[in-house]
Amino acid sequence: MTPTIKYIPPDFASPALANAPVARTAQADRDGVLPDGFFATTNLPTYVKGADGAWTMPREPRMDGVLVRDASGTWWVREGRRVKNGDEVVVGRAEDGSEGVLVHARGFQAAEGGHGDFQFMSSQVSREKPIDYRKIARMLVDEKRRGGYVLWVTGPALVHSRARDNLVWFIRNGFVQALLAGNAVAVHDIEANIVGTTLGMTSTGEPTENGHAAHMRAINAVRRAGSIARAVKDGTITDGIMHACVVEEVPFVLGGSIRDDGPLPDVLTDAVAAQDATRAHTKRATMAVMIATALHSIAVGNMLPAYYEDPQRGIVELPTICVDASEFLVSKLKDRGTHQAVGVVTNAQDFMSILQAAVEREVQVEATA
Repeated sequence: MTPTIKYIPPDFASPALANAPVARTAQADRDGVLPDGFFATTNLPTYVKGADGAWTMPREPRMDGVLVRDASGTWWVREGRRVKNGDEVVVGRAEDGSEGVLVHARGFQAAEGGHGDFQFMSSQVSREKPIDYRKIARMLVDEKRRGGYVLWVTGPALVHSRARDNLVWFIRNGFVQALLAGNAVAVHDIEANIVGTTLGMTSTGEPTENGHAAHMRAINAVRRAGSIARAVKDGTITDGIMHACVVEEVPFVLGGSIRDDGPLPDVLTDAVAAQDATRAHTKRATMAVMIATALHSIAVGNMLPAYYEDPQRGIVELPTICVDASEFLVSKLKDRGTHQAVGVVTNAQDFMSILQAAVEREVQVEATA
């Protein structure tokens, strides 16, 4: 039985924290420029000591941000580019509370022994580790039941590996609250619907004549319609991942890159705009599933806090499942600061089909309980 992970808050009555000074701030002297000595945030539970002596957690936590105090005294985590002239920004580098900021790195602990970090296996990533699909399925079912916000971050390999029908199932059954991807995921999903191929390949992986142009025909069809939603409405797109998102009103963010073909009209080609759109969803996340995409997984991971505040359960660690055929991606994601990420080393098709079956079983068990 996997031990329950609980959050143990800091002891603010301890002499070191009770006698700690109030966090110091300095004013930004221009938009987007931080004062010298600013405090850089992590994705871990953080507390700031205010003028009233109370330790409070800043809102909208993430790594690579700064702490800003608004006019009401509320603390916020803000990206440096969003800081305005005159904003009060916390300065200092100590994370132990001695300068009024405490990063509570060891707050998550196992209730019945074991490791303090959220996990299924161990902290080491290996294709030889067993995959506890039932546990992941249980998490998804629980998130749906309590109205959680599950992000799915996907790469085009999910479409090429013939796992798109599985993702459609998860979308239509309420297990996806937002889809974060790039141009290629949407293009090849739509290509599969309109042309019947992905990257010019048939469902059995065979190349087709003039197949190199298939994805361009899909892009052109959507551009003619004006948007993905309009292409669904006018019948150009009749099934698939993007069709399911539109029909089920699941929001999606398609972040562009310099290598994109087209791109589709819904793709955000301004990197800052794409980051802001993605960040709007990471602020709400209660779970994240990342599949076969290095760039988007690391980008979203950098915006995700390692925890969130639940009205009933208090501070809860944010489960982050990272799936890839290589150990490299998961290791790199953890090295970039998303320490709570749990690695699942397998291909997208196997993961999605087995997970769907596991979720269906959990739903059936819950219905008959």
